[in-house]
Amino acid sequence: MLEEFLQIDLPAILVAVLASIACALLGSFLVLRKQALMGDALSHVVLPGIAVGFLLSGHINPLYMMGGALLACFASVLLINFIKTFGRIEPGAAMGIVFTAMFALGIVLLETQVGSRVHLDAQHALYGALELTYWQDPGNLSEMPHQITTLGVLTILIVIFIALFFKELKLTSFDPILASTMNVKVSWLGAALMTLVAMAAVASFEAAGSILVIAMFICPAATARMFCDSLETQLYVSALVGASCGLLGYILAAFAPLWLGFEHSLSAAGMIALTAGFLQLLAMLFAPKYGVLSR
Repeated sequence: MLEEFLQIDLPAILVAVLASIACALLGSFLVLRKQALMGDALSHVVLPGIAVGFLLSGHINPLYMMGGALLACFASVLLINFIKTFGRIEPGAAMGIVFTAMFALGIVLLETQVGSRVHLDAQHALYGALELTYWQDPGNLSEMPHQITTLGVLTILIVIFIALFFKELKLTSFDPILASTMNVKVSWLGAALMTLVAMAAVASFEAAGSILVIAMFICPAATARMFCDSLETQLYVSALVGASCGLLGYILAAFAPLWLGFEHSLSAAGMIALTAGFLQLLAMLFAPKYGVLSR
């Protein structure tokens, strides 16, 4: 049983926790900037980029997939501007057209070009494939699943970015007009933040899928916001809540049904998102200062 846990459950838990922390840290700024749904939008837009990255590399290569995802985001911005300018369509409608079209293109590519070559099919891309994470020899770091390595490096990169530009991120999140008058590169900083959000969506899609990853961007950050008035404290709390969602959600999905006598476990990604939503509900009700009952 210990060997099975180390080979199957431990790597899946590490992927879930790292993905949740990475999304929670970035989600704190998305929530404060009232751009929470950008995580949802980007998770849809990057799907064809992920598929193209696989087709170019011939296997699941994080660098190719992230590069394809970033190119897909860039192409989406160009398409939105083109539709707004030449089609004279309202910006929200233009975004809806491009996001749904890109998402549909990604589904078609996965079903027709990618799914037959590797386990990355539309179902796994939409709902996650956390259960497929496998570490043959946990004592051999060279055989560590690439998802752990990718998410570990990305999480460190996100922490470094926040540490280096914390004052600028704080200022642009709360008062972008003042930041502009102080010669802070608001647009460049926003672009860098959205680039990291796109990278986190790509790195996390195997853990949570392109649909449920939005819960990890929003819920831990929104839960932390109910308890904190300090941005620095919120970042710590959101990371803790995200890690708790990843760990508790996987345990409830993988082990709780078996403990209760059921034959099969549940979807890990679905249970992680459900746990994140449940913690958000508890925070909304019972937070000491901002909860419904305390008010």
